[in-house]
Amino acid sequence: MTFMTWTRRGLMAAATGAVLAIGAITSSATAQTPPGVLIVGQIAEPKSLDPAAVTAVNDFRILVNVYEGLTRYKSGTLEVEPSLATDWSISEDGTEYTFSLREGVTFHDGTPFNADAVKFNFDRMLDETHPYHDTGPFPLSFFFGSVESTEVVDDMTVKFTLSEPYAPFLSNLAYPTGLIVSPAAVEAHEEEFGRNPVGTGPFRFVEWRSNEAVVVERNDDYWGDAAGTEAVVFRPITDANTRVAEMLAGGIDLMVEVPPTSLGQFEGDGFKVSEQAGPHVWFLILNAKEGPFADKKVRQAANYAIDKEAIVNDVLEGTATVAAGPTPPAFAWAYNDALDPYPHDPEKAKALIAEAGAEGAELTFYVTEGGSGMLDPVPMGTAIQADLEAVGFDVTIETYEWNTFLGEVNPGLEGKADMAEMAWMTNDPDTLPYLALRSEAWPDKGGFNSGYYANEKVDELLDAARTATDQDERARLYREMQAIVQEDAPWVFVANWKQNAVTSDRVENFGLEPSFLLYLQDVVKN
Repeated sequence: MTFMTWTRRGLMAAATGAVLAIGAITSSATAQTPPGVLIVGQIAEPKSLDPAAVTAVNDFRILVNVYEGLTRYKSGTLEVEPSLATDWSISEDGTEYTFSLREGVTFHDGTPFNADAVKFNFDRMLDETHPYHDTGPFPLSFFFGSVESTEVVDDMTVKFTLSEPYAPFLSNLAYPTGLIVSPAAVEAHEEEFGRNPVGTGPFRFVEWRSNEAVVVERNDDYWGDAAGTEAVVFRPITDANTRVAEMLAGGIDLMVEVPPTSLGQFEGDGFKVSEQAGPHVWFLILNAKEGPFADKKVRQAANYAIDKEAIVNDVLEGTATVAAGPTPPAFAWAYNDALDPYPHDPEKAKALIAEAGAEGAELTFYVTEGGSGMLDPVPMGTAIQADLEAVGFDVTIETYEWNTFLGEVNPGLEGKADMAEMAWMTNDPDTLPYLALRSEAWPDKGGFNSGYYANEKVDELLDAARTATDQDERARLYREMQAIVQEDAPWVFVANWKQNAVTSDRVENFGLEPSFLLYLQDVVKN
């Protein structure tokens, strides 16, 4: 049986059998998936397979196996190394980056990878007059907002000219937003390119069956080492308990984001649990523009009211630490370790609420069923609701599927909600605050500052930090920013998570990365 026959005809039957079999599972999985085909249980349906159009790690985990960027993250780190570019030089003033491109690389559609392709990608994203700019949107285009021009020096050399020095540039090229797509495929599919992805990576796209599976197969013309599996099937299984049941029953080979309460089920023979710390922060966006949280005292009260230690220990089973601010401690060089998390102090919370005249305030709280880096969002939301009600708030939860949730939250909370769950996994200390805390990042200005927080000093510090060429100076600016943001409390700072995954014992060479991306090229499925 070929893998395509199996994925087309056997996938749903196997899934059904897995669920039915769960009651009979004892200590080991019942292998149902074929050799050479890796079945991955994802947390949600992807929004798109166009790297320029998405923001969720759930989607990125597929994309990094189909596409490549000029740089990539060195295994086990967030340091960059060559990928589609073999080397580069930087001008003395930090505003020109010249890349030598890898020879002999072709896209999956047979067209050549070259400097023209690189220029097409960045012009498409950044130039509103580009003929294929409307194939967007490009929500993370700010990663490359300092790029003034992309110039073809020769067929295999490309030069970026920046408006000013930009410290995260090389790292952002390695992030999924910088992945290089086939110009010919964009021209052929236009707005439908996100359903017909074409890159240069170790796997090539086969099909996307909505709410069922995304299938990729080994790219036999890949310029590097061949992938270790014949195919990978990414299955969206939104409900975490269902993913656990499928993993136990052998319906999937790899499961990401295992609920903490379920980790113990995989301690026996037949499974391997992987864990990896990374730059993650789980927080609550507070609507600082209107309603009770427009008052800083009430935002601080919410931080005091929520028992984050209990959430980390009881809900998350110790798989996270309490967050002290907007920057994850994984960025050790930029992290402000002088900041302590808000303690659980209900009496302090009540006093602040009374000072603000917000007793009995009604709060609408958006919660998601599951999503990238969202841990146990429904149990966490319920615990948070109870803590807030214990200090006098009246909290109503509205729960949404992940992509619907993003559609409600990303455009901003004004007129809709007072607070919303959110999680980010980032590649640089610049990314999250620049995207979600600057006043110029309000949703109507193209950013993700969905709570409309604004502080001129924070804006100044972030602008200065991203252009500083000295890392010690960048660190100083980020630490000052963190102290101000913690005091202003535009978010409730909840947890920093250690990611996890579980594989069956038929899977070899799998490892998690601090980038939270899912590289499967070296994985072997027996």
